[in-house]
Amino acid sequence: MADQLTGVRLGVDPGDARIGVASSDPSGILATPVETVSRGPGDLDRLAALTEELGAVRIYVGLPRSLSGGEGPAAGKVREFARELAARVGPVPVRLCDERLSTVTAESQLRSQGRKGKKRRAVVDQAAAVVILQGALERERQTGAYAGEPVTVGDTSE
Repeated sequence: MADQLTGVRLGVDPGDARIGVASSDPSGILATPVETVSRGPGDLDRLAALTEELGAVRIYVGLPRSLSGGEGPAAGKVREFARELAARVGPVPVRLCDERLSTVTAESQLRSQGRKGKKRRAVVDQAAAVVILQGALERERQTGAYAGEPVTVGDTSE
């Protein structure tokens, strides 16, 4: 896979029940919601299918950290999920990005749009994935480098 900061990127917000997915345009300017995948059997297959369907060149997975930057049990589960995803979608690189407050930000944005109750809960995972991906895209533009940290599977790295 060529080292380039162009092409469709996916943002993934893995939760215990659902996985929010967002994608970027090939120029990496704007993140938009794609879908919410149910967590469980077949979830990695669906993410791999979306990666292929959308022609994604990189996947950013949100890594939950505490406000102080530390990692708890939830971060460990996401790291394992990201390794499994990387093994499933190889050679597409998977990277972990700090997702502190992404769900809070998504909830706030949806409330400001007038979405309430069940309607908001139905799309909050996708909206959080948009927040994660948009942050990664902005870091790419600011630094000229990939955002986050690479996920390695065996000896495969980006």
